[in-house]
Amino acid sequence: MSTTEQNSELYGILAEFKNPKALIDASKKVVAAGYDKFDTYAPFPIHGIDKAMSLPKSKLGWIVLTCGLIGFTGAVSMMYWMSVMDYPHNISGKPFFNAPAWVPVTFELTVLLSAFGAVFGMLFLNGLPKLYNPLFNVERFKKATDDGFFVCIEAKDSKFQADLVKELFEEAGATHIEEVYD
Repeated sequence: MSTTEQNSELYGILAEFKNPKALIDASKKVVAAGYDKFDTYAPFPIHGIDKAMSLPKSKLGWIVLTCGLIGFTGAVSMMYWMSVMDYPHNISGKPFFNAPAWVPVTFELTVLLSAFGAVFGMLFLNGLPKLYNPLFNVERFKKATDDGFFVCIEAKDSKFQADLVKELFEEAGATHIEEVYD
């Protein structure tokens, strides 16, 4: 054990796989083994990885819908208050509640708040900004942005035992297994 490893605690075990198919198969095995505090890393999106990891459906759509409804309701309420209640002004005999004239503002506020909901909801759900991760210290992990496919099971997992995790990764066909220290 190096001095760095002696002075820090185990973050998890990182395994590298040779291709996306091997990564998906390894993810299925990790889920079947009962681990839930793990993540996969790849240089591009892999179709089916979320299903292999048994990830729940994202709540982002509901966040965007809610923000869009707030934008729509806010726009209509604001224009109704201004045009009908606060300052009713008869222009060319048109009704105070002139919905066709309100379409552009309503559309813009709905889209604006939906976009804010999408961006800030995504940041919140992903736990961002996260400026540090112990995996950044692993030299091989730099391949995750180029041609590396990785799975890391965190030591915080209730079923985590280093020797069993290494054995699981070996059975799954990992090309490299490494302990990661915080």
